[in-house]
Amino acid sequence: MKKLHLQKQSVYFKALIILLMCVKSVAGLGQTGSIKRLDGSSLSVSQIDSTVKHLMTAAKVEGLALAIINNNRVAYQKAYGFKDKEKNIPLDTSTVMYGASFSKAAFAYINMRLVEKGLINLDKPLVYYLKKPLREYGNYEELEKDERWKKITPRMCLSHTTGLPNVWWMNVKTGIRDTTLVNRLYFEPGSRYAYSGEGFKLLQRIEEVYLGKDLEKIAREELFLPAKMNRTSYLWQAEFEANSAIGYDEDGIAGGKVRSRRAVGAGSMLTTISDYSRFISYVMRREGLSTKTFKEMLKPQIRIRSLYEFPTMLDETTDRDDKIKLSYGLGWGVINTPCGTAFFKGGHDDCWRNYSISFPQKGIAIVIMCNSGNGERIFKELLEKLIGDTFTPWEWDRFTPYNVKK
Repeated sequence: MKKLHLQKQSVYFKALIILLMCVKSVAGLGQTGSIKRLDGSSLSVSQIDSTVKHLMTAAKVEGLALAIINNNRVAYQKAYGFKDKEKNIPLDTSTVMYGASFSKAAFAYINMRLVEKGLINLDKPLVYYLKKPLREYGNYEELEKDERWKKITPRMCLSHTTGLPNVWWMNVKTGIRDTTLVNRLYFEPGSRYAYSGEGFKLLQRIEEVYLGKDLEKIAREELFLPAKMNRTSYLWQAEFEANSAIGYDEDGIAGGKVRSRRAVGAGSMLTTISDYSRFISYVMRREGLSTKTFKEMLKPQIRIRSLYEFPTMLDETTDRDDKIKLSYGLGWGVINTPCGTAFFKGGHDDCWRNYSISFPQKGIAIVIMCNSGNGERIFKELLEKLIGDTFTPWEWDRFTPYNVKK
């Protein structure tokens, strides 16, 4: 009996060793070898690690999840720092984080799928999709009184040219909350660029009624399931609780977890670095979209000459970004570079800072997700050192480096 017991123990330990080896292999996927940069040079894993850790310490960034794509596939993926600083619990690549406006890029891709299926026409005014008066879709009583709203199309919503504010209750000049404001147009639809979450929300509401499905169902059918984004949702899921991150503001004060209770294409998405980088590589490989639709999504719709992205309605303009022809496509910022056209998207809230930029002609991209209000202060240096991106319009994005006074 003792011999049999020892044999069982031996088998058990051998199985455990094999399992641990498999786990180690999965955890280290993409962490060996070197990472190719835009100029053809390479970085080792240790160089990436030391760069990230140094910058996080210097800028007081609590947690950061990173993915680098080479040859249109995720080649490097790692999480640094903490998902819960107080309990000393480390962030990992399966930790659910708040995507903020990363939501818009996914929503835009979903819309291009609907366009390809003939369910949505980019240039058909939204008024023609209505099944009931506009005011019944939300806080749109005042907007309905302005006949110009009837010119708004899905293309305008996805390219931020509707004339609607970013958030209806926020003063467009100061960014300060003002609940006396109402949904209204600030300029002729299609005439200029001004970042607008409200434009995305309007498109979502009308599509949900027109298609007879809520956004979460549409997203799951058109993107999350096909791209195998198994830990991504526009709504908080109970299974996220066990491994989700707490956000920290610029002073390192905990802001808690984001538990989205309503699906909002403009900004409620919860995701992981693993899922979102899978999405970016999915887009770069043009999966789910024809070449024609892919090109339409990334075609410049409107040139951007505003001094900054936010506040959204500033009148001050600049020629600073003319050299990269800063523009907006459908859901993505677009720039011209010596490495070809690049598309980018950011996302931020008080305690969250995210950014991704992709260079399809090079097959190279980077995704950064931070649960820290200081995250953006290391983006410029991370982009330059890790993939050789010196093209991101960091001044327009207000990615003020940590060692430069704001």
